Amino acid sequence: MKNFKITITFVLLLIFGFGNAQKIGVVDTNEILNKLPQYKEAEARLNSQIDTWQSELQNMQSEYERKKAAFESEKVLLIGDQLKLREKEVVDLDKNVKTTTSLRFGANGEIAKLRTNLVLPFQDQIWEAIKTMSEKNGLGIVLDKSNNISVIFLQGKYDYTEKVLTILLKGTDKKEKTTSKSKK
Repeated sequence: MKNFKITITFVLLLIFGFGNAQKIGVVDTNEILNKLPQYKEAEARLNSQIDTWQSELQNMQSEYERKKAAFESEKVLLIGDQLKLREKEVVDLDKNVKTTTSLRFGANGEIAKLRTNLVLPFQDQIWEAIKTMSEKNGLGIVLDKSNNISVIFLQGKYDYTEKVLTILLKGTDKKEKTTSKSKK
């Protein structure tokens, strides 16, 4: 079904393109993001936070394993309330590990939200740069080959990734010059 939708979309684009003689260009937004210094810095901060969370989770898991092993070995010696209390402690630690894992690393967890928030400001900048580049080059359609669009063959002259990146980096240089002038 997915391939059918892509095929239909591509056929419609071709029909529209031939009927109206539109130029088509292709960009790779993932490549653009990976070449933006600001994105790399933000991604490094995110990865640092992820490492911290993974370390915390490993510590929690180790504590759970240690307490569970201790409980299993001492279980025969415990009676009544002591047994229930120690068992509850182990069960609560297990629940805490699972909850923390889900909240931070799950599909809708904190990391997924942080990654989305990391990319959003750059998407707006990339969109504006693509719009500027497409107007300068007379493109009617711009495809993003990093978003599940199969580009089987692409001549280099139709890949506008570097032109979009140039526009973005020029904008960054202007902002940095303005910032450094205002600090003086």
